[in-house]
Amino acid sequence: MPDLAAALAQVLSTRASASAGAAAERLRDTYRSGAPPTALAIADAESAAAYAAYRMPATAAALSRALDHDLPMTPTTHTDLGGGTGAAVWVVADRWPGVASTVVDASSEALALGETIARVGRLDARWERRRLGPNVSFPSADLTTISYLLGELDPADAEGVVTGALASSRAVLVVEPGTPRGYAAVLAARDRLRSAGWHLVAPCPHALDCPLADGDWCHFSVRVQRSNLHRDLKAAELNYEDEKFSYVLATRPGDPPQPPAAPADRVLRHPLTRKGLVQFRVCSPDGAAHDRIVSKRQGELYRQARDTRWGDTLPSQRT
Repeated sequence: MPDLAAALAQVLSTRASASAGAAAERLRDTYRSGAPPTALAIADAESAAAYAAYRMPATAAALSRALDHDLPMTPTTHTDLGGGTGAAVWVVADRWPGVASTVVDASSEALALGETIARVGRLDARWERRRLGPNVSFPSADLTTISYLLGELDPADAEGVVTGALASSRAVLVVEPGTPRGYAAVLAARDRLRSAGWHLVAPCPHALDCPLADGDWCHFSVRVQRSNLHRDLKAAELNYEDEKFSYVLATRPGDPPQPPAAPADRVLRHPLTRKGLVQFRVCSPDGAAHDRIVSKRQGELYRQARDTRWGDTLPSQRT
């Protein structure tokens, strides 16, 4: 990926202030509190800078992991709805060099800062201030990303954003925090995609109802390396953090994804490795979530299982 950390350091080092850490802490507390959407607005340059330093690396890492799947086309155009400072621009430019990206957000402060950061990284994109909600048209694109947005909107606005993305895109990726609330937003988007006849690419190995029971939710994890700036803002000692996220990736009916070579289970938790076996919690193509054990006696499958991570797939034993 183009060096996002270096660009953030170069831009934000000149904007650092004694209150930057306090702004980042307020932002973190607001996100965790479940406050109403108006409280989450990036209203000034200081909160935009705090957001960029605090959230862009983790958002980019989650998007990159969620896009680690084959699409039925190579995107040449990309729209990032509610993209703020444009983390998705960096991910998409790395995966598909030369793609034309447009970032749409309601915050002029976030857009202005995102454009500055992208310019330092020599990334070209369009930056459009626009209300996000129902009855709003969005730029046509091969791929639309909607990350860490729907859970901040009221249900009518969130549904309007997804409906607008369906009307303007060939593929849609929704990413939200890996919390029950974040997954609820992803599940609502998944239901909207299913009802419109879209093809679910990932993480679901089926288009049936989610099999996870109350109190459980589908989410994944990616490790994020913290820069010095990132650690300072978080007052953290470790040079990494684990970002938990939920997501759904889908393509429109006219662009069905290539079917897998064989039905595959999706791994829903960290595998448990013991002597001679690996235990998984998986979601299967038949629409069920269940535990699965792969033993050393299964030869090549066992060797594959030992390298399988949370969020990966394994050839399914159920169809």
